[in-house]
Amino acid sequence: MLDKRAEGASGPAHLQLVNVWKRFGEGERQTVAVRNVDLAIQPGEFVTLIGPSGCGKSTLFNMIAGLLPPDPDGSVVFKGQPQQDGALLGKIAFMPQRDLLFPWRTVLDNATLALEVEGMSKKAARQKAEALFPEFGLKGFEKHYPQQLSGGMRQRVALMRTFLFERDLILLDEPFGALDALTRSMMQRWLLDIWAKHKRTVLFITHDIDEAIFLGDKVVVMTARPGTIKCEETITLPRPRDASVVTTQEFMAIKRKLLAIVEEESMKTFAAAGAA
Repeated sequence: MLDKRAEGASGPAHLQLVNVWKRFGEGERQTVAVRNVDLAIQPGEFVTLIGPSGCGKSTLFNMIAGLLPPDPDGSVVFKGQPQQDGALLGKIAFMPQRDLLFPWRTVLDNATLALEVEGMSKKAARQKAEALFPEFGLKGFEKHYPQQLSGGMRQRVALMRTFLFERDLILLDEPFGALDALTRSMMQRWLLDIWAKHKRTVLFITHDIDEAIFLGDKVVVMTARPGTIKCEETITLPRPRDASVVTTQEFMAIKRKLLAIVEEESMKTFAAAGAA
């Protein structure tokens, strides 16, 4: 049954999770990774997801992506339609933590991979990708190989490949986690520019509270394992956002609030580990 709370001014939620659970193993060895997750994401919304390590963020990501079936307790609803196991695979675009670029393919051919898998000719795929190279800051690097690029540029290639897949829901699992602080900050601002232009719906997983606030329309906080939704914080900071927003009193107040919540849940994780 669909949750009527998911219907906002813009109509039904783009993605809705209703009582989603994920358990691994059986009996005494069973581990509950995710429990009773209810979440609604509206069309065009940029939602960031944070929580303590091991809380089930990536498990949730894999279930939404169709890579992992949720338990039968609840359902994943996409554009108003409940999805069966794996049904979302191919309907949404997703980028895991690693860029997963093939070292033997050029930047251009890495970018076109998803289009080729969908059946587009290599020539047509290349033409479509080449048009996006200036926008993604990669003009002139079409014939380079991944090992010739910086970490930030590799992430741009992976993100361009994700956007070229042309799905209106995009899942990003800590795409900037391995980057240095300066590059990460630049990539965050760049991603917001891309998002504003293409108007995709984004679910972005991160460990970084500053990043979550800076990017998001809404920050969703998960509890310690078994992970469920602790709270949702609507971010009213004006857009477009630049680096100066992180020094504002409003930003700092939101950060203090969310940091206290995540630290409380992290202590539960440490306490559980000590008891074990």
